[in-house]
Amino acid sequence: MTRRSKVLTIYTDGVARGNPGEGGYGVIIKGSDGNIVEEIGGYIGETTNNFAEYSALVTGLKASMKYRADKIEVYSDSELMVRQLNGVYKVKSESLIPMYKEAKSIMSLLGDVKITHIPREKNKEADILANKAVDKKMRTEVR
Repeated sequence: MTRRSKVLTIYTDGVARGNPGEGGYGVIIKGSDGNIVEEIGGYIGETTNNFAEYSALVTGLKASMKYRADKIEVYSDSELMVRQLNGVYKVKSESLIPMYKEAKSIMSLLGDVKITHIPREKNKEADILANKAVDKKMRTEVR
């Protein structure tokens, strides 16, 4: 008898209005069946768009730990962040290095994690959460 593998899909997005400006992040976590198991939005305050993108990723990875998935597929519309995490680009920004290291560390703990760039139009749910968090200036969680 074989065990069914548990796959989580995470969509992340960060916003900074003005870049730098008021920032927030949105995270959608879907289970193996494609249904949403968790939505997280958070307000960061004054930040850059790239920092907000990393904040979304780190938040999503941390939240995913409790689901003990066999495989995690992360989707982001931040081409820079995805390329940095996949080793295509180096992280040059001093403010992003700690976030990059934290994301890589969590990814190594989780095991089979794949991060993929997607177009903005395929990431609308996470974008809505990120913008809602900035509008409300608070962290919100919905299960």
